[in-house]
Amino acid sequence: MIQIYAAENRYQVNAGWLQSRLSFSFGEYYDPNNTDFGVMRVCNDDVVAAGRGFGAHPHSDMEIVTIVLEGAVQHSDNLGNSEITSAGEVQRMSAGTGVVHAEFNASKTEPTRFLQLWFEPRELGLFPTYETRPYDSKQLRNTLLPVVTPEGSEQAAMINQDVTLYLSRLDQGKSLPFEQEEGRRVFMFVIEGQVTVNGQQLNEGDTARIESESYLSIEAEKDAFMMLIDLP
Repeated sequence: MIQIYAAENRYQVNAGWLQSRLSFSFGEYYDPNNTDFGVMRVCNDDVVAAGRGFGAHPHSDMEIVTIVLEGAVQHSDNLGNSEITSAGEVQRMSAGTGVVHAEFNASKTEPTRFLQLWFEPRELGLFPTYETRPYDSKQLRNTLLPVVTPEGSEQAAMINQDVTLYLSRLDQGKSLPFEQEEGRRVFMFVIEGQVTVNGQQLNEGDTARIESESYLSIEAEKDAFMMLIDLP
């Protein structure tokens, strides 16, 4: 089963300094029929104005992944972490028993765009941790590159959940297969371009929630930049 959510139907936030499109219930937006997909709780597509951002606020018992698409994000927290994550890097924070952090656009002149994703952890009460991992953007070409995995690596952030997040830049006319075990889910987001998944079209900004499909054939109708998440 493939459920496609068109970009124009996602809830939109316009706070002046923040433009956001929400894939799940978050903040002021609540839909009891749209609160999660497996262990996934949040997929926000945020554009933050120069010099603006989110002041200090708490989190607990959540795996928070930030994928910077344009510009850079300044992170600081009460654990002593202070770092800038730029496009081509992935940030992961395990909130665990509790952390207070702030996120700001690192530029005073240009906006930044990033995807923020939240997942339930595999267990509660973990010690809070934070990391940033770069990936080689050249390795995205016509393949699915894992940038977040349960094990982590030099090019992949580690997540405390049975989740693997892939990025890909697929040339027009090229196709990719994806196979997984029965009973798992796939969440897809087309960041740029246009693809078909098992014959169903996803345009720029569209997402798909996929269940009971152990084999996917992904083909680029236009040059595409996409995210695929393998979930329990």
